[in-house]
Amino acid sequence: MAQHNQTGSTGEKLAATWLVKNGFVIKELNWRYKHLEVDLIAEKNNTMHFIEVKTRHTTQFGYPEESITKNKMKNLKDAAEQYQYKNPGIKWIQFDVLAILIQSGKIDYWFNQDVYW
Repeated sequence: MAQHNQTGSTGEKLAATWLVKNGFVIKELNWRYKHLEVDLIAEKNNTMHFIEVKTRHTTQFGYPEESITKNKMKNLKDAAEQYQYKNPGIKWIQFDVLAILIQSGKIDYWFNQDVYW
């Protein structure tokens, strides 16, 4: 497995654990629809959260959250639309970023959860 794949997999596991500790219920991990993917889908306070996880071991090329493109967000929204279609009854949705920086044995989390659609 390539190093970046291992880093992403590790980050998603750390993210799921962090979310559960912070009151979220994990609904899906790596949910796919055709070419679209959502890293984590979780629920908290009657809101379904579609979460993009970014993990890095260094800030040499910027912080993890800085690597999210407009195209990635478009794909996340398109995937969320399909998830809602397949799971009717969802009233509130939110798009979040959970960035994880792992360096020198320390893990830092940054969670952006203030964008409602």
